[in-house]
Order: sequence, then structure tokens, then C-alpha cells
Amino acid sequence: MSVIPDKTDTASRVPAADNTLRILRYLAGRPAPVAASAIARELELPRSTVYHLLTTLAAHGFVLHMKEDRRWGLGTSAFELAGGYARQQPLARIGRPLVAALSDRLGESTHLAVMSGGDVLYIVEERAPRRQALVTDVGVRLPAHLTASGRAMLAALPREQVRALYPNASAFPDRTGRGPRKPSQLRELLRTVRERGYATEDSEVADGLRSVGAVVRDHAGWPVAAVAVTWAGGELDERSLADSVVETAGVLESRLKR
Repeated sequence: MSVIPDKTDTASRVPAADNTLRILRYLAGRPAPVAASAIARELELPRSTVYHLLTTLAAHGFVLHMKEDRRWGLGTSAFELAGGYARQQPLARIGRPLVAALSDRLGESTHLAVMSGGDVLYIVEERAPRRQALVTDVGVRLPAHLTASGRAMLAALPREQVRALYPNASAFPDRTGRGPRKPSQLRELLRTVRERGYATEDSEVADGLRSVGAVVRDHAGWPVAAVAVTWAGGELDERSLADSVVETAGVLESRLKR
């Protein structure tokens, strides 16, 4: 007869794995990076154990060490895991009808994307009839700093995470000759996104095409996706489109938190 192992018993036999997951879960629930001493205290772990596990996690990109502040936060590899989950159900399943309804309402093409490293990956695409073909098909990756979807998510990330993704000018691939080329330009752009509540893009992915994007956060406030609309030309009102995109992102966000 097979016996299902008790979770507590399994954890006691694999303490390093258990403690590693506890640290990651703890960091995921914090609104800002924390000191290693706080992690040790809250999780009731020896400081030496915490420092050893944090160092290993940092080597693989799952945590990030802010040396100046002596604090630790989630790294880009942890974010990619979140993106991997988001690319599966339920995000695409829940988001698809909302993105389709947004396209019907606006008469323009809409999409849902997630972050994957320094790229956005499109997981839902709703093409409006008689509209210009787009490059943002399902499965396509584009540089996050050039897209409205990517900018919406980057603006919601901790600033330390953005610095890790874009440490210097070499981290800024180009498509049309437009868009930020260095970290200081990206920081200014993301500051505007935070103030405005949505992100924009104009001919930075493809000439003549514009986009507006809004972030979708999970229950911990982490940016798991973005909703966006893309259109050609300048005859449409950006603000009204942005209001609709932000509204749809909010509905998706609320449904993911149920």
C-alpha cells in the first residue's frame, strides 16, 4: 500500500530545499527588499544558513543583493518563474475574453503579454478586422523597453530589478531608431508611466504603429502581465484608449485575485 508522505516529514528530510522556498515566499510577500537579519528573525533560521542560501539564490538570479542598503529582494529569475506560470492557465484563459471584448469595443487590435527576462512575450492576441498586420502575434518576443506592455510592467517593478535588467547601454536593443538607449532615459520614461498610470509607445516597435498598455498585478502587487491596444496613425484619442485599457487590466487583475 502506498503512503503519501507528510509534508512536515518531507520538509524535515530536505531542510535546505524547505528553507530556500520559505525565503523566496517571504521575499515575495514583502513590499520592499529586506535585510538578511530580518529574514533570519522572521523565519527563525540561523543567520549563517540564511546568508548561505541567499548567496546561492543570488548566483542563480533568484534574489538580488542591494549592497549599498544591505538588503535582499527577488531577482529576475524569480520573476521569470512568475512569468512562466502566468503564460499558462489561468491568465490566458481568463484574459482572452476580456482582451477580445476590448478589441470589439475599440475596433482595434489588443493583446496580453508577460515579461520574460528583458522581453515581453505575447500570450493572447486579438486582431481587429481590416487593420494593419502586427508583429505582436502569440509567442512573439519583443524588447520590453520598446513596447507599451513592457514599459507598463517595468514601471511596476522595484527599481533595483530594472537596474539589474538594464545595467548599461548594451542592454537596449533597437528596432526603428527610437526609444531609450541608456538607463537614465529608461528611468525617466518609467517615471512618466508611474505618474500617468499607463504606458505608451509610438513607432518604436514598427513604424506608424502606436500602443497603450496597462499593468496587471497579482495579489502581492507583482506585475504579472499587461493589457495593450495597438493602432495605426494619430487620429484616435490616446487618453480614451488608455482609460479602456486600464479598465480592462483592472478587471483582469480583480479576477486573478479571486
